[in-house]
Amino acid sequence: MKKFILLALAMLLITVPGFAQIGGIEDSVDDVSSTIRTVFPIILGVIFLVGFLFNAGHFFGENADLKKGITRVLVFVLIAGAVVGIFTYLIGIVV
Repeated sequence: MKKFILLALAMLLITVPGFAQIGGIEDSVDDVSSTIRTVFPIILGVIFLVGFLFNAGHFFGENADLKKGITRVLVFVLIAGAVVGIFTYLIGIVV
């Protein structure tokens, strides 16, 4: 009986620090995800602006092709929207 109590006490002492480490990891993941959620819309806005500027040549100038410009902007928006959707889904699962 004494060996059982010592074994149970040893197991308890071994597992308690493991629980503390798991709690620390969860807090770190929460901090990182909140930072990403704050910064992500700004980064996405910059990406949209850069994408529009790269495609602005199709809207203005001598070789303006409105259909080609709109098509490229729509494709860019669809790809960026898919990336945002996947990112939002993954953040929702993790946290």
